[in-house]
Amino acid sequence: MSEKIGFIGLGNLGLPVATNLIDAGYTLQVYNRTASKAEPLVAKGAQQVTQPADAVTTGGIVVTLLWDGAALENIVTSSGFLEQLGPNGIHISMGTVLPETARKLAAIHEQHGSTYVEAPIFGRPEAAATKKLWIPYTGSQQAKERVQPLLKAMGGQGIFDFGEEVGAATIVKLVGNFLIVSAGYSMREALSMAEKNGVDPQAIVDMLTQTLFPAPIYQSYGRMIAEKSEPFGESEIPLKDVDLLKKTAQQAESPTPISNFLHDLLSTDLN
Repeated sequence: MSEKIGFIGLGNLGLPVATNLIDAGYTLQVYNRTASKAEPLVAKGAQQVTQPADAVTTGGIVVTLLWDGAALENIVTSSGFLEQLGPNGIHISMGTVLPETARKLAAIHEQHGSTYVEAPIFGRPEAAATKKLWIPYTGSQQAKERVQPLLKAMGGQGIFDFGEEVGAATIVKLVGNFLIVSAGYSMREALSMAEKNGVDPQAIVDMLTQTLFPAPIYQSYGRMIAEKSEPFGESEIPLKDVDLLKKTAQQAESPTPISNFLHDLLSTDLN
């Protein structure tokens, strides 16, 4: 591939996604706050840079996969980032943030002649490594056509277009994560009750995921719970994402009784 891609954010999900790009033949310029996390990519030929703006090519494409909206804003407003990206440049944001944050950043990019495309990821790190991610995306049609091959190369087994109104793909991500957390906690409670009553939880998972609930989340999380493996572990991601859904719903004056309850459960589990 002739185009050089910038990639910022090499956490548990960012690293396998960036690795997929290199394996697909793309040349990467990578930045991560903890520099040592870039070593596997450097070994594969990536160029490591010391400042976010140095990962950006004028008129090119830069990908960010960051923890939250604050980290994303810090990168976008860091010295030289938008100036270096410039006219015709595209920023693909793949983290989970508030829709209002996405819209705010899209407007800032537009002021600099560049384009913001939101493309949050559904999938755990192991799904990224096996290229089984689901990616909703939103942005200008021209930008989406340009980045679609990259999204597929990153591991997107399915790319879903939610139009040009930035914020829509982020809402899809918040809804999906909320339903995933809801399903996980419901399965944990139900399978615990079954086991305490002498019924094999794995047998229940096997039956229900072949009949009433033949969905990847019920299959994978149900198996983990039946095997006494906690799907969420000590991760702060579920709490963060449920909190984002609550804030987004409250701004739209949409009721949140279940997400309020989930938020309390998640807060308790982390304490």
